[in-house]
Amino acid sequence: MDRIRARPFVLAATSMALSPPPFGSRCLRACREGVSGIEPRLDFLDYGSRRARTSLESNGGHLRQTTLAAAALLAALAGPTAAADRAPARLPIRSAQWIAPAAARNLSFAPSECARPPEPEEARRRYEIGRAAFRAPLLLGGQAARVGLSCNSCHSNGRRNDGFLFPGLSGSPGTADVTSSIMSSHRGNGVFDPRPIPDLAVSRKIAREGGGDLERFISGLITEEFDGAPPDPLILDAVVSYVRAIVPSACPPAPEQAVRLADRLADADRAVQAAAYAWEAKDGDAARLLLSSARAALGEIYERFDGPTLAWARTRLRRADLGLLAIQQAIDRQAPDVPLRLAGWRASEPGWAAALARAEAASLFNPQLLARRLAAPRSARVRPAGRNVRA
Repeated sequence: MDRIRARPFVLAATSMALSPPPFGSRCLRACREGVSGIEPRLDFLDYGSRRARTSLESNGGHLRQTTLAAAALLAALAGPTAAADRAPARLPIRSAQWIAPAAARNLSFAPSECARPPEPEEARRRYEIGRAAFRAPLLLGGQAARVGLSCNSCHSNGRRNDGFLFPGLSGSPGTADVTSSIMSSHRGNGVFDPRPIPDLAVSRKIAREGGGDLERFISGLITEEFDGAPPDPLILDAVVSYVRAIVPSACPPAPEQAVRLADRLADADRAVQAAAYAWEAKDGDAARLLLSSARAALGEIYERFDGPTLAWARTRLRRADLGLLAIQQAIDRQAPDVPLRLAGWRASEPGWAAALARAEAASLFNPQLLARRLAAPRSARVRPAGRNVRA
């Protein structure tokens, strides 16, 4: 771990330093880690709560064991036929690796969030912590953290990703096998039985109020379904609060919303604010995990500012990301100026975010531009020269 910490730029907690492979690519390093066709999210190993880092390390034995059992199946899934079935294009967007080609529209549009934040200040803080943790791959730990999967990957905006198609886990789009040995050493049953991913605004499989059923369900999902570390008590309570706030009556009139730069920037900002709440609660592990959520949001932005003409934007995002890394390191040191650092990062965001906003139309946040990339002949699916877009 000390060796990893010595190279924060190379192992940034976003996808900045690691170029994702083609979706459905042949099994290389990823297969040795137990998941084929999806590059391991090794950049997450250094970040998030110490519990999460411990979980990733302690599960190394399980990863090696499941590799032997799953490698043949996964290699087949990553072969040329599967690649043709699954990959609409070589894109820099990591989530494109687990989106069905027929559902490529999900890269530009997502279900509308149906969440009603509670009114009392303390409850709203807990809600914001849970919302950010829901979007943090490190919450799940294990293989999910390695490839960048979070709760939000299957439950987009707390709803349902009907285009989710993950190698070895999904049958038809929008399904997942929650008893797969690929992700779990606890619940693997040796049977491929993917089930539809539920919409959390509709599903009431687990009682949401009282009795502790929802708490036990979410804790078990993290520790058994994904082999993550037991969640921090504050984080578990907050995720439960967020899930309880997802109700049909909170759905806006529009059934879906565009995937926009402004929303990803807001996710990052809200996660940093949530980290400040956790720090005030004297929970450094939770604060660190929430900053990993903010960094993941920056990584999603970075992926879409693709190509040489937007290199300046990626540079600005790297700087913002390194600012969050510095705060995580300050948390590790129990530095007294952590609140000032968090406030300073949030105060600096509008400046560089405004420059990104002016270039959004030239990025892959632009649905038309993304559609053209998807429709381009494979030989043309390289980073376009385009016109030079500056801040």
